[in-house]
Amino acid sequence: MSGEFYHPPVKRSVEIAGHKTSISLEPLFWDLLRDAAEAEGVPLNALVARIDAERIEAATAPGLAGAVRLWLAARACR
Repeated sequence: MSGEFYHPPVKRSVEIAGHKTSISLEPLFWDLLRDAAEAEGVPLNALVARIDAERIEAATAPGLAGAVRLWLAARACR
């Protein structure tokens, strides 16, 4: 694995239920998130909103960035 994967997080704005929020993710996770949204045929904001709704229902809800990373990891394991 090359050093290109070890890039600090990049903050980007997303809109969830009509409210803007920012998420800091490493570029690799942004790429994976975009690919997942495209594969599921939904806009990136809609996918993040779905992940957010799922994380809020968790017994011990992680932060949104952590939830996105966990969701992507679980998706990769399918």
